[in-house]
Amino acid sequence: MRVVSLHPDVLVATSAVWQTTCTIVRGTVADTSAPDGAPAGEAFVIDSPVLPQELDVLPTLMAQSGFHFSGLLATHGDWDHLLGRLAFGAQAPLGVCETTAARLTGEPGQAQRRLREFDQEWYVARAAPLALGQVQALPVPGHLDVGDRTLELHPTGGHTADGMAVWIPWARVLVVGDHLSPVELPMLSAGGSRSAYAATLESLRPLVEQADHVVPGHGEVLDGTRALAILREDVAYIDDWTLPIARRDAEQLKIHARNQEHAG
Repeated sequence: MRVVSLHPDVLVATSAVWQTTCTIVRGTVADTSAPDGAPAGEAFVIDSPVLPQELDVLPTLMAQSGFHFSGLLATHGDWDHLLGRLAFGAQAPLGVCETTAARLTGEPGQAQRRLREFDQEWYVARAAPLALGQVQALPVPGHLDVGDRTLELHPTGGHTADGMAVWIPWARVLVVGDHLSPVELPMLSAGGSRSAYAATLESLRPLVEQADHVVPGHGEVLDGTRALAILREDVAYIDDWTLPIARRDAEQLKIHARNQEHAG
C-alpha cells in the first residue's frame, strides 16, 4: 500500500489491488496535550483499501500521524469501498449517503458475498467476516462536520444508482468515488446509467476546477489540470463511446463491451 500526504489534514492510501484509494481527512483542532501544540483532531476514513494487511495498518498509520479516528464514510455501496470496519471494528460508525443506505438495505448480504468471492478467487484469508450492520444515512447534498471543519457532500450517480463525492474545501481536495479514474473507463454497473453519469460529470466540473487534488476511487491522485482532462475524456466517452487513448487495454475493452450492453 502506498500512502501520500496531500495536505497536513489529508492522507491518501492506495491499495495494491485495483489501486483502490482510501482518504483520511482530519478536522484540525489545537491539542494542548500534544508536544509543541502539534495539530490533532478527529478524522474520518473515506472508503478503504482491500487487502487484510493494508486494513490492519490503518489504525497505526492514523495514530502516528496525529489523526484521531472518529468514523467511516463510503462514497458508494460497492464492496471494495466498505471494508473500513475490518480495520476499526464492527461497531465503528459508518456514514453513507441516503441512496447508498437504501441500496445496502435493498441488497442485504451482497457486499459480503462479493468479498467472499474475491477472497476465494485470490486465496485471501481474513481474520473476521465483514459486518456492515446499521449505517448512518447522511442527507446529500449536505454538510458534515469533522473537528472544527466542515466537509461538503455532493450526490453522484451513473456508475451505480447511489453515491456521493466529498469536497474538503480547506485542503482543496475532492474525493469522487468511482469517477474520473485515470486507469478505468467510466463503468456502468448495475443501477447505473449513461444519462446519470453524464449529469454527475457536469456537476463535478466546478469542484474539479477549484481542486488542487482529485482522488478517484481507483488510480493515482490527480492534480486539477489532469482531472479536468480526464473529465473531458469521460464526457466524450459517455456521449459517443469515444475510447480514451490511455484506457484501451484488454480489461478496459471488456468494461466497454459491458457498458454497451447495460446501455442497451
